[in-house]
Amino acid sequence: MSVKTPNLDRIQNPSDLKNLDLDTLKSVADELRAETIDAVSVTGGHLGSALGVVELTTALHHVFDTPDDKVIWDVGHQCYPHKILTERRDRIRTLRQGGGLSGFTKRAESEYDPFGAAHASTSISAGLGFAVARDLKDENRNVIAVIGDGSMTAGMAYEAMNNAGALNSRLIVILNDNDMSIAPPVGAMSHYFSRLVSSQSYRNIRKVGKGVAKALHVQEAARRAEEYMRGMAMGGTLFEEMGFRYVGPIDGHDVSQLVPVLRNVRDGEEGPVLIHVVTQKGKGYAPAEAAADKYHGVAKFNVVTGEQQKSKGGAPSYTGVFAHQLIKEAEADDRVVGVTAAMPGGTGLDKFAERFPDRMFDVGIAEQHAVTFAGGLAADGMKPYCALYSTFLQRGYDQVVHDVAIQKLPVRFAIDRAGLVGADGCTHAGSFDVGYLGALPGMVIMAAADEAELCHMIATANQIDDRPSAFRYPRGNGTGVDLPDVADVLEIGKGRIVREGGSIAILSLGTRLEESLKAADELAAKGFPTTVADARFAKPLDEELILRLAREHEVLITVEEGAVGGFGAFVLHMLAERGALDRGLKIRTMTLPDVFQDQDTPFNMYETAGLNARHIAARALEALGREQEAAQVMAAGVQAE
Repeated sequence: MSVKTPNLDRIQNPSDLKNLDLDTLKSVADELRAETIDAVSVTGGHLGSALGVVELTTALHHVFDTPDDKVIWDVGHQCYPHKILTERRDRIRTLRQGGGLSGFTKRAESEYDPFGAAHASTSISAGLGFAVARDLKDENRNVIAVIGDGSMTAGMAYEAMNNAGALNSRLIVILNDNDMSIAPPVGAMSHYFSRLVSSQSYRNIRKVGKGVAKALHVQEAARRAEEYMRGMAMGGTLFEEMGFRYVGPIDGHDVSQLVPVLRNVRDGEEGPVLIHVVTQKGKGYAPAEAAADKYHGVAKFNVVTGEQQKSKGGAPSYTGVFAHQLIKEAEADDRVVGVTAAMPGGTGLDKFAERFPDRMFDVGIAEQHAVTFAGGLAADGMKPYCALYSTFLQRGYDQVVHDVAIQKLPVRFAIDRAGLVGADGCTHAGSFDVGYLGALPGMVIMAAADEAELCHMIATANQIDDRPSAFRYPRGNGTGVDLPDVADVLEIGKGRIVREGGSIAILSLGTRLEESLKAADELAAKGFPTTVADARFAKPLDEELILRLAREHEVLITVEEGAVGGFGAFVLHMLAERGALDRGLKIRTMTLPDVFQDQDTPFNMYETAGLNARHIAARALEALGREQEAAQVMAAGVQAE
């Protein structure tokens, strides 16, 4: 579908917006919305949040002198219009593709992205850092942090605001309110007040009033009177108490309202200012406006109908299997509860909530709170399943250590998006959880090789009442195995032999088991029958099984979907402690590479990581000194793909 954008076509970079009148700016915004819709229809991505900030993005680049002025987008999934306006329009249809643009802001990608972000609630902290750096260098530039109301559910945002209010550095925070009702509805009166309190004339009168109040020794009473007058008229008393000047609410889709307020705030000399902008997620695209999630995240879709490209049928998703099995556990045990941090749909707990609405808790973007809240539930006899993406559990690690592990509380961590995640890239990859959880005494860590194994691990976690446990599983669909009618409770710390072989053993943790079996097929075809084992547990290790593999095989390969310092390191440490490395065992550990991998298809990402079948087979042959056969396996794999 071609999009006619005569005004947008003249915008090569933000400087081309500077001298445009308001009517032309509105036309640019309309064309920018159409371009965004068309681009995301090709790539998929976060559409609803991007459509909600089209006018705001246009106004920001019109008023401020980017990239000298720093605009920091919280989370970053709202940055697609920003990318189009900042010299990346010609690449916007490579969004979230291998070798293309990131789906989030990224410093390495553009000077217009001063701070990378894909997790929530970081913008105010980063913005304050830029503001203080500016002040220390005696420079003159504006710093603007754009944060959504959802991100304001995280404590980090308030920590930053508290610090900013105390430092009194000049910082502009734009609260993009597209869901929560934290202030009176937008209307003509609130527009009037917003323009009034951001204007120079108001500030001049305010300064005179302060002088009079000081002379009369009633400055504190005057400050509170003004604060509460504006608080009652417009909302924002909370932000005022934290040291921010509050402006708003204003209509975030009305350029004629946005531009004068942004100019007034830009030209002010005050400390931190918060502008409350009300927007609509999915604005301007009927299918998005009508959808329950406002097209927050979409696959490729038909622009005319809004119909999204359906995923391939077949096996259920791991997330869906988790929800299915957790519901079964909850039906049999009324102590089972679900906890998540603003991701009920992403973790499958929305399905759990449909069945058990009183036993599911979405705490907002607050992973630290989610972990400790689950700890409190566990301490009083409940069975909490804290379902978080691996990359988001990182944000609550201190709470896992201090509030759960030290106290041996039986919180069950359901770790979704383990391993590489495709289009979301390195910011959302579940690379580190095995390592950081494996360091904790008493922790039980399981990794599912397929969807049936996931069911068994959920049932197993439900029976662990004396310590915390975790089970990890990837994004996407399972392998197509049958789900058990009744899930087994696994013996803690025991793996399984999947295939018996000869001189080579492959020990897999997680869903690389399928690739390990393919590698064994390739090795067998070359005359090297191979044993394949599923570790199941990263902690505690099945020492008996691993020692047997080390004793009975010449080569032992460990394979995992995690970073260096995880499962393979645990195996090496145990074997060294038990003296098993002294007998000439050729052991190789295969992990994710020691880099942050950019987005691509999952298969290509694992190709880059060197964790597909041909890499496993070649590594085993190299360990045997069969370099020529290893090269043949690698070459044959390239041709097959």
